[in-house]
Amino acid sequence: MALDEAILMQVAKEESPPTIRFYAWNAPTISIGYFQRIDRDIDSDKVRAHEFEIVRRMTGGRAVLHDRELTYSVMVPGDHPFAKSSVVESYRLLSLGLRKGFINLGVHAEVVSLAQESERAKFATLGSAACFDSPSWYELVVEGRKIAGSAQVRAHGGLLQHGALLLDLEPDDLFDVLLFRDDRERERIRAEFDVRAASVRQLTGRIVSYEEAAMAFANGFCDGLDAQLIPMNLTDQELAMAHTLLEQKYSQETWTRRR
Repeated sequence: MALDEAILMQVAKEESPPTIRFYAWNAPTISIGYFQRIDRDIDSDKVRAHEFEIVRRMTGGRAVLHDRELTYSVMVPGDHPFAKSSVVESYRLLSLGLRKGFINLGVHAEVVSLAQESERAKFATLGSAACFDSPSWYELVVEGRKIAGSAQVRAHGGLLQHGALLLDLEPDDLFDVLLFRDDRERERIRAEFDVRAASVRQLTGRIVSYEEAAMAFANGFCDGLDAQLIPMNLTDQELAMAHTLLEQKYSQETWTRRR
């Protein structure tokens, strides 16, 4: 999370180019949205029992269990066409690149517009604190099941969108650490979740490696957004800022439990 914000800051100052970053997680981690309250939505004792990590994002949205996935982030400056577009339009444009990435893996995802009332009703939230229960304006779905969860923020004079692209999925772990009013509500939403979300493994019957997925989505962004990607390493300035943000913000309980 610190790296995503650090890159955004450098990109916004045009000291780094518009950037797409792919990464994975070295331990299963719950990320919570900027506006979420841990004490209302997350069972901290269960998080510790599972030995999960927990971090607060600078973007909105609901809780995500990051584990068997490819995570992406896109950072552009304020004068970039994505940043000059509305939030809804920028979601749509970036979804075109994500859709091509899934197609490269053999998953024929569709971009569904929730501007249509019928689609909004179909993907309406089940009422849980889980991200993959919460619809965005332009959903990536396969046979009606959500396969990607994204969140966006405009900050530091630029745009950041990042999200989880599900290579595999174990929803029991996520639902075990979420808080519900009672067990009946947990069981109802958990059962409905299975028909609302899917992973690449479930849809293709095979395990896709991080490396294969990263290449598929890099090519997908090139094709879907008519973009050229140039491989680069993190700059010294990005790394230095990320370390500062890690020490002063993302590792601090005052940030993680601020709401």
